Amino acid sequence: MAIVGKPLVDIDIQSEISPEDEALTMSPAEGDGQESNQPGVEPETSKPTDRPQESAVEGPLGKNRKQGPTQKSQPTLADANQSTPGGRSATLATPAVRHLSKELNIDIADVKGTGKDGRVLKEDLYNHAAKDMSSRPSAPSRRQESDRELSLTPVQQQMFKVMTRSLSIPHFLYTSTVDLTPLTALRARLNASTTTEQRLTHLPFILKAVSLAFQAHPLLNVSLDMTDASKPQLTEHASHNIGVAIDTPSGLLVPVVHNVQDLTIVEIAAKLAQLSTAARSKKLTPSNLAGATFSVSNIGSIGGGVVAPVISEPQVAILGVGRSRIVPAFDEEGRIVKREECVLSWSADHRIVDGAECARCAEKVRGFLEEIGEMAVLMR
Repeated sequence: MAIVGKPLVDIDIQSEISPEDEALTMSPAEGDGQESNQPGVEPETSKPTDRPQESAVEGPLGKNRKQGPTQKSQPTLADANQSTPGGRSATLATPAVRHLSKELNIDIADVKGTGKDGRVLKEDLYNHAAKDMSSRPSAPSRRQESDRELSLTPVQQQMFKVMTRSLSIPHFLYTSTVDLTPLTALRARLNASTTTEQRLTHLPFILKAVSLAFQAHPLLNVSLDMTDASKPQLTEHASHNIGVAIDTPSGLLVPVVHNVQDLTIVEIAAKLAQLSTAARSKKLTPSNLAGATFSVSNIGSIGGGVVAPVISEPQVAILGVGRSRIVPAFDEEGRIVKREECVLSWSADHRIVDGAECARCAEKVRGFLEEIGEMAVLMR
């Protein structure tokens, strides 16, 4: 219940309050019989009255309340702010603005507010920061002064050739969202007893799941020979040689993990670590880059969710792995739970692979990653 003449809202500020502002927060009852110590305010004389006295102080919304006949108007918050030396203790600002001032490393008392009653706004902080930066000595400019012609690096030249040929491939795109929560829990248990170098990521499990899916859907693990365009030939590979795109200082490289069908997940992880180290130190051999029958682009290691990976001929399919993220979801009983999800983006050559076959293979991989036990029983 709101009582006439009594406080309606208590406001807690994140700084010490000045005596002038403290006087503004006093209720009429507290002010009776007390002399005001504010500049320019005369002492008040208490007189008997049958009605409660009402204050004329401006409220937080800037609207005046009624003033009783026995009380004179008191200074506004703006007057109090100006009467405080430097305005340091009485700076008006919302908690969000004060938090922003800490992030920008700005003393909010040094900022002149442009809001109502001198309130400091976010724009005031940004303007103050910009002026502060402009007043600092500028660092030597490293901006390129003129245009220059550049030749493609060897890696860029090879990528130019491969991607130009890929333009002739009609891509079919398919995405599948995978619940990685069980796999992440398994990885946490396995990694708890290993060194940092031996820790397992999601990628070795994904490569193994793709290899197992190829046993039921071998059409995605073929090569297309277009030497004679009138009689294209397909080669179905017994080996699952999966190329993994790696971002290196010299550009994008795709070393190959050979014979994934014969490797354990731990062995796949070790191969990936070796290839990654060799790629970044420029020690890959030609054999490390040859013979891929399928490719995986782990773009999620950098960012992004859904991607549209480009097929590298003579392959007929490629998989793009997005970044995993925690999302709210419903369990079987309708309760909200945390779930770690990742989007797998597939591209297939629509001249060879139809949409249904690509979708069936993608769903097979999703099932393996969500039910690790099912994948384990099929491993050799």
